[in-house]
Amino acid sequence: MATYITLLRYTQQGIKNLSESPSRLDEAREGFRKMGAELKEYWATTGQYDAVVISEAPDDETVAKLSLAIGKQGNVRTETMRAFTEGEYRGIVAALL
Repeated sequence: MATYITLLRYTQQGIKNLSESPSRLDEAREGFRKMGAELKEYWATTGQYDAVVISEAPDDETVAKLSLAIGKQGNVRTETMRAFTEGEYRGIVAALL
């Protein structure tokens, strides 16, 4: 499965309902599982983003569906990127040579 990094920012609604955030995280884990993906890690952060999620999914379409489903709830805005392991990176570079 491919690895993805998602950066999250709370919306005003998300901050207002911050006490519900742990249960929303549990629901997100279950939503990932139901779509054949896995929310591997969740990190609360300081700075420009409020949290970082590391996940694995079978394809970009699954990640897009998950991002839209989470965003539709209105509590966070997301920015997701595909992450490549060092081995994958080395293979990509080697293919260019």
